[in-house]
Amino acid sequence: MSKRIEAKNVDIYYSKFKAVEDVNMVIEPRAVTAFIGPSGCGKTTFLRTLNRMHEVIPGAYVDGRIDLDGEDLYGPGVDPVNVRRKVGMVFQRPNPFPTMSIKENVLAGLRLNNKSAGTSEQDEIAEKALRGANLWEEVKNRLDLPGSGLSGGQQQRLCIARAIAMSPEVLLMDEPCSALDPISTLAIEDLIQELKATYTIVIVTHNMQQAARVSDTTAFFNIAGTGQPGKLIEMDSTEKIFSTPTVKATEDYITGRFG
Repeated sequence: MSKRIEAKNVDIYYSKFKAVEDVNMVIEPRAVTAFIGPSGCGKTTFLRTLNRMHEVIPGAYVDGRIDLDGEDLYGPGVDPVNVRRKVGMVFQRPNPFPTMSIKENVLAGLRLNNKSAGTSEQDEIAEKALRGANLWEEVKNRLDLPGSGLSGGQQQRLCIARAIAMSPEVLLMDEPCSALDPISTLAIEDLIQELKATYTIVIVTHNMQQAARVSDTTAFFNIAGTGQPGKLIEMDSTEKIFSTPTVKATEDYITGRFG
C-alpha cells in the first residue's frame, strides 16, 4: 500500500520568489522520514508539494519532478485531487469540522470526494479508521457527538483517522504534535510507529528529540539568509544524522548552536 517518493531537481516558487531550490531525495516506503531545520527554510513548503497542496496558493508552482512509485505527480493530465487522495495530510493544529459528529468527521473526506457507501459500509470504514488511529475505544460510545468536544490529542488522532479513511498510500504530517501536551504527543508518536507498517510517513518537526525518536531517516533543510531559497543540506539515516552528520551546519543545528 505504501509508496516510494523520489524528488528530482525540485524548485518551488511563490510567483517569482524561489522558496526552495534544487531538492533531490528519496523517501522510502514503510518508514518515517523527518524534515528538520530552522523556521523559514522550506520544510513545510516542500512537504506541501508532495500532495500538490502548495499550488492552492495563487501564483505558486513547482519545477522539477516528484514521482510516486515512478508516476510523476505533476505530469500532464494528473488530477491534483487524485494525488491528494493518495497522499493524505495531517496539519499542525487539529482541525475537526466543528459542526460534524466524530463519525461524520471520519467520513468527511469520502463524502467530499463523492464516494458513496451504504450505512453498514460507512460504519465499517469509520471503525477501521478510528482503530487505525488508536481512538476507537475512547469514542465508540459517542460517535454522534461533536468531534470538537474531544481533547486536543484526541482531535489530532481524529484528523489522522479522517486521513486514513481515504485509504492513502502516504501520510504527510506537518508538526502534528506542536499544539499538544507531552502525554498526547507520546500517543501520536506511538501511533506513528504503528502506522509506518502500512504507510509511507513524512513528518515536519521542530522537536529534535521527536525526530530522533520517531524517524528512520532525517532530512536537514537550511537557509542562507532572508530572501534566499531553502535548501536540502543533508539526508541520511536518523542515527547517522544525530551522531555523525557529514555537514557542520547539520551538527550545529541539532546540537542547538543555531536555529
